[in-house]
Amino acid sequence: MVTAKAWVLKKHFEGFPKTSDFDLKMIELPNLKDGGTWNLLLESVFLSVDPYMRPYSQRDMKEGDIMIGTQVARIVESKNPAFAVGAFVVARSGWRTHFISDGKDLQRLPSSWPESLPKSLALGTVGMPGLTAYFGLLEVCKMKPGETVLVNAAAGAVGSVVGQLAKIGGCKVVGCAGSDDKVAYLKKIGFDEAFNYKTVASLDEALRKASPDGYDCFFDNVGGEFASVAINQMKKYGRIAVCGAISQYNDSVPQKGPYVQVPMIFKELQMEGFLVSRWNNRWEEGVKALLKWVLEGKVKCHEHVTEGFENMPMAFIGMLKGENLGKAIVKV
Repeated sequence: MVTAKAWVLKKHFEGFPKTSDFDLKMIELPNLKDGGTWNLLLESVFLSVDPYMRPYSQRDMKEGDIMIGTQVARIVESKNPAFAVGAFVVARSGWRTHFISDGKDLQRLPSSWPESLPKSLALGTVGMPGLTAYFGLLEVCKMKPGETVLVNAAAGAVGSVVGQLAKIGGCKVVGCAGSDDKVAYLKKIGFDEAFNYKTVASLDEALRKASPDGYDCFFDNVGGEFASVAINQMKKYGRIAVCGAISQYNDSVPQKGPYVQVPMIFKELQMEGFLVSRWNNRWEEGVKALLKWVLEGKVKCHEHVTEGFENMPMAFIGMLKGENLGKAIVKV
């Protein structure tokens, strides 16, 4: 019998999450049985912390539930002929060190995944965040060569991939981030223009200086005031992909306007919110493309790794505060 450690939501977040909102539990897992439905035992190797966990926990979880999340896990015992011991998979099994599965909810890493490439990238650039960038740019923004793309939270797991994919697609890319180190990183990975939104005197002026002609595509991870300013600098027929609203996730009182209707009407803009799960039937296509670009060096990856399962809450809180450069990962 295996004892799993699991982080549960002790108390729904009020404002910014606190470590006291979580509780560490020990869970005894049943032994696998021959012919049983639950025929795989897995151990988590890398776990992901992501912004979506903040609003989704409020919407989908009860107090006492295991925190939602995704991990790269190794199969340690198998009574399922479809899965060999030692194989690595991606699972959506929450913040836990071990779990049992029937195999239906597991995604194998691609067979072309080289040993030299960290498997943690299946939670980042070659996983859900990378696919969010891929489908958001191609299907929602519908970017075209020669266009100008704006992305905020550009040094994060999604934004950093958005910028690089836009460059591969022949676009000019403008990004903003919350520290000078992050801005330097954006320029290093090929962004044409980048600025620190926390230190500019005027966000409006910074956006205008970065692209005097305006923006064809805006990939919005932040919402709030940034989006309100940026929408006025969109070109006619511009497209806005609303991916996230991290500036609002921890608000106790909802923010109020400005309102978007006037610039949307006069510039004839398209603004569309999306969830990457819309393209679940094309997951393999996206992973294959992202893996190819990573191996060719066209997409560069950066991970912010926290060691130790006991540090999951701190890694999550740090990510929401913007302490990570690239994808925030916890190594068990």
